[in-house]
Amino acid sequence: MTASVQDSRLQRRFDLWDANGDGVIDRSDYETEARRILSAFDEHETSPKGRALVHAYLAMWDKLGHMTGVGPYGAVSREQFLAAAEREVVEGGDAGFDRSLRPTIEAMVDLCDTDGDGEVSPEEFTRWLRAMGVQGRQAGTAFEQIDRDGSGRLSVEELVAAVRDYHQGKHDIPLLGR
Repeated sequence: MTASVQDSRLQRRFDLWDANGDGVIDRSDYETEARRILSAFDEHETSPKGRALVHAYLAMWDKLGHMTGVGPYGAVSREQFLAAAEREVVEGGDAGFDRSLRPTIEAMVDLCDTDGDGEVSPEEFTRWLRAMGVQGRQAGTAFEQIDRDGSGRLSVEELVAAVRDYHQGKHDIPLLGR
């Protein structure tokens, strides 16, 4: 895939984080997404899983605020976000992705893993993607493509690889909606 596919996906990610549509992203936009996801799972933000997800989102925001120089309470423009994401997620490769996004994916897996087996079932995955705005039919197709070992469950490693590869433009599995 080309850099334009990566750019398009990063721009889409920016648009999803810009929850209030003001053209910049800030701490409140990350909090809004975390709360929307928690709501989709009927999880309160003060529960252990809720606190872990909110903490992971805010840590991701703090890293972005640091990388762009706006600090924890500033606002990041589309251009600043794209430049930082390009450096960290695309040029930074697996290590950059892991530094920035793995903790959030791990918190999402913990939230989604309603049966406590450490992996994500097809039903749990569909619920996750619906929280991200992806339609149910697409979730089933995505699950099959991500389940590399054919176990019928998704491990943290499979999900990290899928999200990383999506944002790096290596596949077209639908992981973002709206």
